[in-house]
Amino acid sequence: MPLSHALRSLALAGLVAVAAQASAQVTLTMSSWVPPTHTLTETQKAWCEMLAQKAAGKVRCNQLPRAVVAAPGTFDAVRNGLVDLSFTVHGYTPGRFVTTQLAEFPFLGDSAEANSVAFQRIYQKTPAMQEEHKGVKVIAVFTHGPGIVFNTKRPITKVEDLSGLKFRVGGGMVNEISKALGMNVTLKPAPESYELLSTGVMDGTLFPAESIEGFKLDKVVKYATRFPGGLYNTSFVFMMNENTYNNLPADVKKIVDEMSGEFAARMIGRGWDKVDTRGMAFMQAAGVQFTMADAAFVNAVKQRTAGLEDAWAKAAEAKGMKDPKKALADFRAEIKKLQ
Repeated sequence: MPLSHALRSLALAGLVAVAAQASAQVTLTMSSWVPPTHTLTETQKAWCEMLAQKAAGKVRCNQLPRAVVAAPGTFDAVRNGLVDLSFTVHGYTPGRFVTTQLAEFPFLGDSAEANSVAFQRIYQKTPAMQEEHKGVKVIAVFTHGPGIVFNTKRPITKVEDLSGLKFRVGGGMVNEISKALGMNVTLKPAPESYELLSTGVMDGTLFPAESIEGFKLDKVVKYATRFPGGLYNTSFVFMMNENTYNNLPADVKKIVDEMSGEFAARMIGRGWDKVDTRGMAFMQAAGVQFTMADAAFVNAVKQRTAGLEDAWAKAAEAKGMKDPKKALADFRAEIKKLQ
């Protein structure tokens, strides 16, 4: 064979090999309903890029420029294959997720990483929790940092100060906590907070520390009340479309599994702790006035919310969860070990 023909054949073979490699590469589409700079968007992207690196190019990630659906529709968007990877707040779809409210009670802990890893450990040994997520591949369940009460009107130093103000909440157990405290609350997704507060439709919102910077609320929020361990928490799920996961090459699925569970929960929680710390400094620079709830305030909250654990346990049992109160006690014990 002439040299020119041989070189041409080699070049053609190389192109075929490259084309075959490209066609074999899986593209994972990712959707986020929070801003591009939010810790959830950034951590989701970092997780997927780490997967791509570990999978030696068999997978690539495509962060979509905007959310494929509004936040409450995210679980179904992933389950139905509209997007491959995303996350959602369990409480955004009232009544759908009950067992996960275990992670949303008052005074659980001051670290998103500890809470998230503990939550993931309980999830892994609780079939009823897994059943509520049927239809998706759960990468991890996790929580944000301790919940704070923010408002635009006045300092809140006692439980009675909460009445007469209108608050945005994200749903789930925080809704029940707020009602027990006599708060006037409306269920709305986090991205709507700026418009609600800036227009005066709402007087306040319940968020972790990072959210004032994350949702650009520093110009409207004036007052913040913190609680040891947080007034509440919010449970999330980070998930992949089940068919997408099942169709991955076996070695890539193994890597996904290795990067799921505690690995992902710790990664997301650690990222949230970092931005919570930054958020506190950001709010102090913005002039937000802080109040730390004293023992009398904490005790008043405990008294008013005392019945919520029994009500949740009953609802969780109805969803097939065995001994919910023991699971909650185990969850708290895991947080103490991890903090």
